[in-house]
Parts: sequence; C-alpha cells; structure tokens
Amino acid sequence: MNRTLLAVLIALLSPTTIALADSTESPAHHPTLFLVGDSTVRNGSGKGANGQWGWGDRIAPFFDASKITVKNRAIGGRSSRSYQSEGRWDAVLKEAKPGDFVIIQMGHNDGGPLAGDNRERGSIRGIGEETREVTLTLKPKTGQKEIVHTYGWYMRKYVSDARAKGLIPIICSPIPHRPKAPVEPGTNEKSSYALWSSEVAKQEKVPFIDLNHLVYAHYVGVAPADLKEKYFTPADDTHTNAAGADLNARCVVEGIRMLKDCPMKDYLLKQPTGSDRK
Repeated sequence: MNRTLLAVLIALLSPTTIALADSTESPAHHPTLFLVGDSTVRNGSGKGANGQWGWGDRIAPFFDASKITVKNRAIGGRSSRSYQSEGRWDAVLKEAKPGDFVIIQMGHNDGGPLAGDNRERGSIRGIGEETREVTLTLKPKTGQKEIVHTYGWYMRKYVSDARAKGLIPIICSPIPHRPKAPVEPGTNEKSSYALWSSEVAKQEKVPFIDLNHLVYAHYVGVAPADLKEKYFTPADDTHTNAAGADLNARCVVEGIRMLKDCPMKDYLLKQPTGSDRK
C-alpha cells in the first residue's frame, strides 16, 4: 500500500480524529409552540378529514421554522376536562421544556353531560370552584368515580401546570360558529365559553387571544349563506374547511401580534410561506 495513503488512513482512524468528529455541535436550540384544543384546532390528524380542517393544521407557515417548532397536539372531541383526564395534557408537559409556548383553546365540547353519554367530557359551567362526583360509564373506567370541576378550574390548571414547567401559556377563546344572521361591527358570538376564557386569562394574568372577536370581525358584511359556502363544511356550522381554517389561523396570528410583552410575536414571519397549503 502506498505509504502516503496508509498514513492518511491511520490518521483518520486514530482516537483523536474520531473524538473530533464526535464533538460536532448540534443544531441551535429553539423553542416549541404547542397547540392544545379540539377539532376546530386539529381535524383528521391534520389531513382535513371529510373536508374539515382545524386552524392549528394551517398555522405553521406563519412562523419562522428556523427559530421555532410548531406542534399541534389538539385532538377532536376533547374538552377542557377530557384532554386532561385522558392524560393528553400530561403528555404535552412531558414533551415540553422550559421556554416553550402553549396556546390553549377549549370550550366547544364542554357543554355536554358530565357522565353517561359515552363521552364523559362535560365540565361544570362557569369558572368557580364547584365540584361534582360522577360515576363513569365509558370503558375501561366503567364504575370508577371522578371529581368533575368547572371549565374555569380546568383552564386555570392548564396555566398553573404550564408555568410550573417553565412554559409560557396563552389562552385563546373558541372560534365562533357560523352566524345565522348578519354580523354587526364590533360584536362577538354570544358564547359563555368565549367570555369565561377571557375571565380566566384576566384572573391568571396570561396573554389572551380573543379569537372569537377577531374571526367575527371578518364576517361583517357577508351573508350567512355565503359564509357557509366559503368557510364551513356541509356537515355543520362549527367545523371549517381549508379556507375557514386559513382565516382562523390568520386571526390567531393577528391576535399574537397584538399581545403585549409576549415574545412569541418575535417568531412570526412577515409573510407566511404557504408551503403546506393544500
């Protein structure tokens, strides 16, 4: 073997050379934005099942991917209560690290029965400290007891848990349903959960995105039938199509830009990439 080639091979295989190769620096650290919510945030595992899309499926292109990672951990059918009782919130906390962000939007599924409907996701109305013990009927927990709290209690728990982990929590009001009558300027959908989410944010002194109001502002001057055709699916007046999800995502971004003393706005692009639009 050529002596020069042999010397090169020995150098490459030496412990010093291998150590240098292993000391290569890892990519720069950056925070994660977690999205916690229901089907209006994430639908069909992000694949637009039945033409339905959540705004969380469409918001990533508004952020600088080289500085922040967006992880949509919302799941359809969940309430402020069931997202916690199923362990999904614990999973987010386990995955998260100090300095991360979390946007929490709950309320669309909180109004159902507390037990006995094979969903067991309802929370007590309001933001107080009331509790009620229920017997679960949904397998595999049939017969077990659960202490159910108010919507506000669960929302406060998201905030306190996030802070304890070093996350920056942001509360977001639920998106509005399609209005049945023309929308007047400056109005919101008459939603108790939109109101209660705002009150919890004030209590806990956390950033609040009034998504209900921001979306409603875009409905002004548009006939309800046209809103249905443009932004909603044929199935109901809650779930949005891709265009509706895009509108809601833009409104979330608009709300983020309006937040005071919240560093999340620093991770937004001036213009979205639109790279995942379908």
